[in-house]
Amino acid sequence: MTEAIKIRAQIQGEITDIRILMQHPMETGQRRDENGKSLPTHFIQVFTVKHNGQIIVDGQLNTSISRNPLFAFKSKGIRPGDKLAVHWTDNTGAQRQDEITLT
Repeated sequence: MTEAIKIRAQIQGEITDIRILMQHPMETGQRRDENGKSLPTHFIQVFTVKHNGQIIVDGQLNTSISRNPLFAFKSKGIRPGDKLAVHWTDNTGAQRQDEITLT
């Protein structure tokens, strides 16, 4: 199993700052190992962010995103007690989902 997705949300009035750190190696397939063999492509293909079950971000990634990508954005209408969930699927079929309840 992969490491947990780190989800941080800071409510400031009507606006909530959300930061999401997804632990993933994100290999482009262009690097080589110490023997000169190409490392296989391995990257997050799709991810979603849900607020109380409703999708607020539906994203597609590719090999140009760095290892352990960090995404930050703002959203309106999020309150203490609400739930934020993040789910990703990579090109090998591996998946991870984590959820927090805002305080």
